[in-house]
Amino acid sequence: MKPKVVIGFLGTQLDSGRGAGRWEKWRPSVSLGMHEDFLVSRIELLADERRYKDVSDLVCADIAQVSPETKVTVRDTYIADPWDFESVYSVLHEFSRSYPFDTEAEDYYIHITTGTHVAQICLFLLTESRHFPAHLLQTSPPRKQTAGVSGSYSVIDLDLSKYDRIAERFVKEQQADQAYLKSGIATRNLAFNRMIEQIETVAIRSAAPILLMGPTGAGKSQLAKRIFELKKLRHQLPGNFVEVNCATLRGDGAMSALFGHVKGAYTGAINERAGLLKSANKGLLFLDEIGELGADEQAMLLRALEEKRFLPVGSDKEVESDFQLIAGTNRDLGQRVEEGGFRDDLYARLNLWTFQLPGLADRPEDIEPNLDFELERFAQNNQRRVTFNREARDRYLAFAASAQAIWKGNFRDLGASVTRMATLSASGRIRMETVDEEIGRLKRLWGPMGGQADHLLSQLLGDRLHDIDRFDHAQLREVVNTCRNAKSLSEAGRLLFAASRKRRSTTNDADRLRKYLARFDLTWEEVAERV
Repeated sequence: MKPKVVIGFLGTQLDSGRGAGRWEKWRPSVSLGMHEDFLVSRIELLADERRYKDVSDLVCADIAQVSPETKVTVRDTYIADPWDFESVYSVLHEFSRSYPFDTEAEDYYIHITTGTHVAQICLFLLTESRHFPAHLLQTSPPRKQTAGVSGSYSVIDLDLSKYDRIAERFVKEQQADQAYLKSGIATRNLAFNRMIEQIETVAIRSAAPILLMGPTGAGKSQLAKRIFELKKLRHQLPGNFVEVNCATLRGDGAMSALFGHVKGAYTGAINERAGLLKSANKGLLFLDEIGELGADEQAMLLRALEEKRFLPVGSDKEVESDFQLIAGTNRDLGQRVEEGGFRDDLYARLNLWTFQLPGLADRPEDIEPNLDFELERFAQNNQRRVTFNREARDRYLAFAASAQAIWKGNFRDLGASVTRMATLSASGRIRMETVDEEIGRLKRLWGPMGGQADHLLSQLLGDRLHDIDRFDHAQLREVVNTCRNAKSLSEAGRLLFAASRKRRSTTNDADRLRKYLARFDLTWEEVAERV
């Protein structure tokens, strides 16, 4: 059995006593060392040494007498007003953050018999929320005086009302956790913020696999790392964060990288290799682009998830590893299952908690706070702060949130864009000419569909382009691109309506195209003239 560690307050009244008569009095902290079936390895005694050092010294000496194997560590704990909820909670919350809990090596118990009622309630709340990774322990005096002074103990659960100020404190902490998952970025997209709220709840309450879906550069890897760090702060994952992009795992090396191998398992296996799953024991394994895993690796991974055991390559002895899995993908795994490229049973295991991360173009209202985040990150990495002048900032944000900005690489594109502008702004101010040059560079980076066609639409529609919905903009851009490569209105119509025309008895594709362009006050002649 693991050593037992008890954390509790010194009872300034209940634990006090002088002379030989004190041994006839039940003292809760001293009684912790008197139970033969509950052997305490260490007691962390929270005491105000300035006011009650004489009591704590005597209690330590008496515990040493009744239980020499129990070590007592006095933690000097000053609380200005022990009946003030906020003061008590703040002190205990800080203690929970700084104490070196090791749940793999020790079992922890929170002694709630001593201390004020306020302290007892705060200890309960912090234990319930897993700030203290412990059980609640209550000690009681003997019912009859002749029964001795050890009394009784019980590991219990309490049903206490949650005071408003404490509840508010938890709400604030939950909000802080959500902000942490967002890297402190004050995002404005309501759907994204609701998703982060759910992820924060799942991260704290569940150890089940999490599937993060979304396009490349949407932030899956960063979010997975933040989830790990949040769980680490709550003492839920004592192990490490292990990350791998499955698209980089190919051939025989894929099995070895994930599950390890024994010496001599294959040509070149000179030394034994633990593998990523073993390295993630008691921690978190992030498998990015999990849809790229081969069939054999998928089968092994499924068994490792279900049984926490697997066979390294070339070994006949199973290895155990208890890890939490977060998987990332920019592919539709449901479609991959239908196509036979991904195991349906593995997908079922991953699909309990699935979150779809939107791309940057789908969150235009979040571009501005992310822009500020990237500027701050540039300042930290380069020890040089760069800002926009007002006109340049407005110009960049207008483009970044417009339908012309498709953000193929999502936040990676935005980060690279800010880095380029900040680096080129030697004066520390990003000006209009730098922004215009960067906008042109981004359009070229995104190719004809994101550059030339959008430039043509801008010429055709002018300011009206900003009034067009993103859906209509994408459709119109495809129409314009097709028209650019067609010799006539009729040819463009046939290309655009090739599928539906087969289901119609009569066809007039040129007229359909003409009417479509008219919706945007455009004519074929205008489009043809500009191309």
